[in-house]
Amino acid sequence: MLETSARLLRLLSLLQSRREWTGPELAQRLDVSQRTVRNDVDRLRTLGYPVLANRGSVGGYRLGAGAQLPPLLLDDEEAVATVLGLRAATGLAGVEEVSVRALAKVERVLPPRLRRRVAALAEYAVRVPDDTPAPQVDAEVLTTLAAACRDTERLRFDYRTHNGGESRREVEPYRLIAWGRRWYLLAWDVERGDWRTFRVDRITPRVPTGPRFAPRPLPADDITAYLSGRVSAAAWRYRAQVLVHAPAAEVAPRIPPAAGHVEARDAITCWLHTGSDTLDGLAVHLGLLGLDFTVTEPPELVDRIAELGGRYTRAVQARR
Repeated sequence: MLETSARLLRLLSLLQSRREWTGPELAQRLDVSQRTVRNDVDRLRTLGYPVLANRGSVGGYRLGAGAQLPPLLLDDEEAVATVLGLRAATGLAGVEEVSVRALAKVERVLPPRLRRRVAALAEYAVRVPDDTPAPQVDAEVLTTLAAACRDTERLRFDYRTHNGGESRREVEPYRLIAWGRRWYLLAWDVERGDWRTFRVDRITPRVPTGPRFAPRPLPADDITAYLSGRVSAAAWRYRAQVLVHAPAAEVAPRIPPAAGHVEARDAITCWLHTGSDTLDGLAVHLGLLGLDFTVTEPPELVDRIAELGGRYTRAVQARR
């Protein structure tokens, strides 16, 4: 039988591992009587752990939410994930110092074997340098948006557009998505009557939130793919509508969501709506489709493809 202190830690670990345990289950796991389980639960309560009990023939126990956060027990994988998550907690304005303090506390009590694992990851997991500064996102704004999504409450906020303009929006919020170095809010824009995505670092919420709204079906089953297409399109410098000489069903699987979307024209052709930051990137992407196509706009793309076509033709003639 475990000593009392060790048994309390074991009991706490069990209560944290799943939502609810019956008294007999805990007694069997700890190899003690149900009376001892009840006594140990009382000891945990005196230490500040809000252990809730359900009355009944067998009784049930679960950890509730308390006024203060009590100490947590983490297994090896959870401890490593916590350290790595705290180290990566950048880009949230106002929490950098808090993250450092929390990280110091966790690392101080890590067993040597876990310290070696974390150190190995820090040394050999390489991040690709990115000279673009990450936009600062206020942690309080994130929690406000997440709460509105959870409670299905309308949001009113001031929004700064990519060109520096200001607008006021009223939306029904649905999802917060972290993509790359940015956070986005997916919402139904009430005034425009359509789905929109908003950069969280450009949002200044207005309080209070509300009223409640009835959730509507999401615009796509794969929200991440939907968002990547919307965000990529918004960032394109050059846009093109290309007539592809193949059925839409054949072309669509070749187009990632971030690269554009396909619209059926007839049984043998379709429209490809696509774009890129550069003309060369757009021309190469179209060439790699492996299908015949016709492009009429933008004029810069037409000229660039004609120039590249002449260069490829001369390259082949030089070998003859």
